[in-house]
Amino acid sequence: MKKQLKCTNKKLVEIDSECKIGNNVILHGCVFIKGNSVIGDDVEIYGNTYIFNSEIGPKTKIIASIIEDSKIGKSNSIGPFTRIRPGSITSENVKLGNFVEVKNSKIGKESKAAHLSYIGDADVGENVNVGCGAIFVNYDGKHKNRIKVGNGAFIGSNCNLIAPLTVAEKTYICAGTTLTESSSPEDFIIGRVKPTVKEKRSNKYLK
Repeated sequence: MKKQLKCTNKKLVEIDSECKIGNNVILHGCVFIKGNSVIGDDVEIYGNTYIFNSEIGPKTKIIASIIEDSKIGKSNSIGPFTRIRPGSITSENVKLGNFVEVKNSKIGKESKAAHLSYIGDADVGENVNVGCGAIFVNYDGKHKNRIKVGNGAFIGSNCNLIAPLTVAEKTYICAGTTLTESSSPEDFIIGRVKPTVKEKRSNKYLK
């Protein structure tokens, strides 16, 4: 098959000479591919994307994101506004969406973090859902610690996972939970504090 590279705006595309570009790749305006990057077949990259020393698997779509020293698997959906920091590896059909940051982590097949999450120093299994606002708390002020998430786990919105710990397979963590201890398979975990309601007191603070 004849190799085809389509640039919708060549003036705003920069590709270093050492980069390798696959077949049928589409680059839209304002795309920068630097270092020893490798772009697989049938990849589409939209504007405001920076890729440095990274491998992008075939059939992946990237929108307005930064990827550094990482390996992205086949048929991933990245962005918009995703930052993938060094040492990260994703498998097939992974989705990393709006304002998601990943650092030094492995993410398994069919897993997703759609928006507003931080995944740092983690090993995430297959078919894992990471909810909006979930934070992998990997730094205690002195040391970086890892978190392991088993296959099929569900991490609800606005959860904090305090490393080091293991979220076992098919664990369900309810929204708003802070987890400090490892779970067992198929655990259902809820860690919310019951709100205190003081009626007719808001005016004191809204004046």
